Amino acid sequence: MAELANCPKCGRLFVKQSSIRDVCEQCYKEEEKLFEKVYSFLRKRENRAATMAQVVEATGVSESLITKWIKMGRIQLVLFPNLGYPCESCGAMIREGQLCTKCRAKLQTELKRAEEEKQRERLKFTTYYTQKGEER
Repeated sequence: MAELANCPKCGRLFVKQSSIRDVCEQCYKEEEKLFEKVYSFLRKRENRAATMAQVVEATGVSESLITKWIKMGRIQLVLFPNLGYPCESCGAMIREGQLCTKCRAKLQTELKRAEEEKQRERLKFTTYYTQKGEER
């Protein structure tokens, strides 16, 4: 469903038609030029092992924009072994998902602990009923 939105980059009003394009047409074209710059840099054999900092320095494109392309799947990390993006919790560099293994394990532990606490609370208030009436 199409909806009106303000471009987060320039503030222009535009019709947002999908979750793929989150900026206006003009900013999208600018992003495409920057993407081509980054991708042509990475395609060169000597640059395939570049880190995020090296790509940012060589192309002048922001790390957040490169991260956006990685998360969208436009830049595939399988081809570039030293690229990654920050964990959303602690900022450690990762290559897939949203959380690093430490943060994922911590979250799972906390969820398990909360579930156990919820189960203990439920057991405190368990009520036993006896059947009255006709016997079988």
